[in-house]
Amino acid sequence: MNPLQKRWAKPIAALALAGALAACGLPQLGPNKKQIFAGSVQREGDAFVVEVNDRVTRATAVAPALGFSSNFISAGLLISDIIRPGDVLGLTIWENVDDGLLASTGVNATPLQEVQVDSDGYIFVPYAGRLRASGNTPNQLRDLITEKLRDQTPDPQVEVRRVAGDGSTVSLAGKVGGQGVYPIERPTRTLSTMLAKAGGVTIEPDIAQITVIRGDQRGKIWFQDLYNNPRLDIALRAGDRILVEEDSRSFTALGATSQQARVPFTSQNLSALEALAQVGGLVANSSDPTGVFIFRNEPAEIANAVLGRNDLQGAQRMVYVLNLKQPNGLFQARDFVIRDSDTIYVTEAPYTQWSKTISLIAGSLTPVASAKTLTGG
Repeated sequence: MNPLQKRWAKPIAALALAGALAACGLPQLGPNKKQIFAGSVQREGDAFVVEVNDRVTRATAVAPALGFSSNFISAGLLISDIIRPGDVLGLTIWENVDDGLLASTGVNATPLQEVQVDSDGYIFVPYAGRLRASGNTPNQLRDLITEKLRDQTPDPQVEVRRVAGDGSTVSLAGKVGGQGVYPIERPTRTLSTMLAKAGGVTIEPDIAQITVIRGDQRGKIWFQDLYNNPRLDIALRAGDRILVEEDSRSFTALGATSQQARVPFTSQNLSALEALAQVGGLVANSSDPTGVFIFRNEPAEIANAVLGRNDLQGAQRMVYVLNLKQPNGLFQARDFVIRDSDTIYVTEAPYTQWSKTISLIAGSLTPVASAKTLTGG
C-alpha cells in the first residue's frame, strides 16, 4: 500500500462505518419490506403476510351488500284511494235550490276545504252527521254523504277529494333536494318516485345510500342499485322515514405516496389501483412499486379461504402485498377490492435510504474540507 493509500484508508473506513451506523438510525416513513415480512405469522409474528395473486383477489372481492329485507320487498303498493285515519279530505256539496241547507242565498255550492278523518276513522258533515270515512274510497264516501243529504235537500251532488293526511305521509331528510313531509299519493307510492318528488339526491349518486326506517325495521340500499334494478324498489308505508346520506367508508394512505391521509370512498366499489390514484399515486423518486401493502382485519371465513385453511376463528390480521412490477401487477391491483378501514402503506425504495446515507456522509465531509481550506492544509 502506497503512502497516499495509507493516508486515506482510515478516514474512508471511518466514514463507511459512520455511514452504516447512520443508515440504521436514519428517519423513515415507516417499516421497510424486510421489517414487514419479519412480522409475519410465518416468522413468529402476529399477522399473515400474503402476496396478492388472482386467487387472492377473488377470495377477498367482497363488496358491501346493501338491500331491503323480504318484509320490505313483499309489502304491496298502498291503494291511495282508500281513506285512512288522519287523512285530510276536501268536500264540495252542490244543492239544486236557490236557498239550500248549506249554501248561502244565490250560491248553490258549499266547499268544505279541510275535513280531517279522526283517529276512529270518522268525519262530520253538517246535516249528514258523523260518517265513517276510513276504509272507503272517495267515491264510496261520496255516495254515503249523498244518501244522507238526499232526504233534506233535492238532488244533492257531492265531490270528495283526498287532499293529504298524517296517516299517509313519509318524511325525507339528509342529502335530498327537498327535506320535509310528503303525502303518499298515486304517483309517489314507491321509494324511487318519492325521492324524485323530493328533488332527488344532492350528492354524487355513486356514494349515496338510502335508508328506510319503518317502525323497528331498517333497510338500506345504494341509490345507484335502486335505479339500475327496478326490482329492488319498495312500496312505501305511512310513517316511513327516509334518510339520504353519503357513504361513510374510508381508507388510510401512509408511506411513500403523494398524500398521506384518511380518504373517503368515491365509488361503491374501490380497487387498490383507484385508491392509489386518489392519493396521487406513488412518489417517483422514493416509492417502491414492489412494496405496496394493504393492512386489514379479515373475517375468519375470508382469511381461511385466502390461506387455504379451515381452523382460523375470529378476525385475523392480514397484510396483502402488491408488486406492481410483476407482469400482472397492475391487473391485480385493479382487481383487488379495498374495504372500509383498510390501511394502504407504500414502502420506500431501498436506494432512498442509501441516498439519505450518502447525503449525511457528504454533509459531514463539508466541514472537514472547509477546515483544511482555512488551515491551508
